Amino acid sequence: MTAENTIMINGNTLSFEPGETILDVARKNSIDVPTLCHLKRANPTGVCRICVVEVEGAHKLQASCATPAVAGMVILTESNKVIEARKLIIQLMLSSGNHNCAIRGHAGDDWTAFQLQVQKSDDSDELCPVWGDCQLQDLAYRYQVSSDPMLETQIPYPMETVNPFIVRDFSRCIQCGRCVQACNEVQVNLAIDFGYKSGATKIVAADDKPLKDSDCVFCGECVAVCPVGALVEKDARYKVRPWETQKVRTTCTYCGVGCQIYLHVKDNQVVKVTGVEDALPNHGSLCVKGRFGNDFIHSPERLQTPLIKENGNFREASWDEALDLVANKFSRIKNEYGSDSLGLLTSARITNEENYIAQKFTRATLKTNNVDHCARL
Repeated sequence: MTAENTIMINGNTLSFEPGETILDVARKNSIDVPTLCHLKRANPTGVCRICVVEVEGAHKLQASCATPAVAGMVILTESNKVIEARKLIIQLMLSSGNHNCAIRGHAGDDWTAFQLQVQKSDDSDELCPVWGDCQLQDLAYRYQVSSDPMLETQIPYPMETVNPFIVRDFSRCIQCGRCVQACNEVQVNLAIDFGYKSGATKIVAADDKPLKDSDCVFCGECVAVCPVGALVEKDARYKVRPWETQKVRTTCTYCGVGCQIYLHVKDNQVVKVTGVEDALPNHGSLCVKGRFGNDFIHSPERLQTPLIKENGNFREASWDEALDLVANKFSRIKNEYGSDSLGLLTSARITNEENYIAQKFTRATLKTNNVDHCARL
């Protein structure tokens, strides 16, 4: 280790590589520096200022996510100045909009009035839909911060619930910009950006249209990176809390890419799906099918026994009877009209192994190459 590539963080002399930021070096060495706006695979912005650190000789606190490591730096990540700055930022965020978690600082009638107003806005009598799964709440607990009634501001934009997958709650948006970066830099869909100015700033789609009328493809990347309750999956909102579920890792079956996913299971039912971060090939990203196309699993419309149609009506049958009927009909058609009169259409909802068996059956047994794949939801 040479002085040319070392910095000191909290009294520890640490090496760094060219291009690394203070935050990179800290995390590489298991030094916890909190962030809200920082997003992997995207350019650092330093917008939230939660990651500020004290650098010896600097006139003001530096955003560690956007400040390059320079040889000889002496840095403190939890000095009194740093803690006070973070506490003020957290307090301002909590005081803006409907952050009605348990750390919100109200007393008596003030809290009751605020909670009733939020319940009306949320159409729910529960605490925030991401209570227990919110990075802002975690930081408020960590630094023992609550809101200040003198700093409270109301957000003028109503909740957007008109699309089938995502609830956009502007009253809980902290304008960290993670959703914008996820859309524009990670997924490169270019569907949302910052709109308006100053106190009226809002994350908007083109022409400030609802997402359902925009270029959004509903990949859900914005939901996955939102650190608060501003973006929530519609089907899971208020229906499940993180401590109620078990995560089961598996491979998405919708295509051959092999995206790694977590099934969040409650009472033996899949209630939501998230990507596995830092895992190949998707690094946590998913498409609309992988993230939201899971309601069919427990659909009451799924067949649980084979059906045979007779005289215009379906009747239940055993597997042996159904398979014998299909085999006989395949054999008759093949013998009468030839193998190429047959074809097989497989499903996007079965595994790669099942699709392999299907195509092998088509080519080896039916003696035809007429096999295709349906990718619809």
